[in-house]
Amino acid sequence: MIYICIPAHNEARTIGVLLWKIRNVMGEFGRDYEILVLDDASTDDTAATLDRYRSVLPVRVLRERERIGYPAALEKLLREAVKRTAYPKRDAVVTLQGDFTDHPDHIVTLVKAIEGGADIVAGRRADAGRAAPGRVRLARRLAPWVTGAGLREAPVADPFCGFRAYRLIVLRKALRALGDGPLLTHDGWAGNFELLARVAPHSRRIEEVPLETRYDIRTRPSRFRTVRTLRDLARVRGSTWTAPEHEAAR
Repeated sequence: MIYICIPAHNEARTIGVLLWKIRNVMGEFGRDYEILVLDDASTDDTAATLDRYRSVLPVRVLRERERIGYPAALEKLLREAVKRTAYPKRDAVVTLQGDFTDHPDHIVTLVKAIEGGADIVAGRRADAGRAAPGRVRLARRLAPWVTGAGLREAPVADPFCGFRAYRLIVLRKALRALGDGPLLTHDGWAGNFELLARVAPHSRRIEEVPLETRYDIRTRPSRFRTVRTLRDLARVRGSTWTAPEHEAAR
């Protein structure tokens, strides 16, 4: 089973098209899947759009009345997938955004790497001529300086990309190791970096694949904030990174 996890806040313009595209991709791929969406207190028509698709797609919707933010939303989805799996050593979770910057076509690439033996498959942004917003390019240039040794010890070249696949057994082990503590405490890119830091020590093999980011078809302004992201990355740097033993493919 492939659990596709999508945190969503005010994504009414794209979430329906995204779900339908996932249906087409997974239908051709021929794998069992379930889409898990967390509607993070949306104030637009996101909830109504999701309701229309629940009868025609394998979609499970979690809802929050008060906004909890990206890291808490993602963590709830990951915990839900861990709870639902019957075969954690075989099943996987794929995480992506609801605004269509992460294109569903790449789900197949991520899952095939899991089926090939990887425990974590991380996307590496390869924007293929579609220029990222200036604030994103600036943050990417400054991030290695901010994170310092923490980034150099990361097991992939781009630890900030949130379009990833995880074998569910490594997520289960990471959650057990934390006990009652939260899995994620930092937002955005910093949260993606933190998630990798939490899960990587429990992985035997990590791979990275190039993925195209579609900034050109996003219908809402970016929520990315350069200064806040760099500040949060600096905070993650201060946390302990346990370097895992694994086979890394770059």
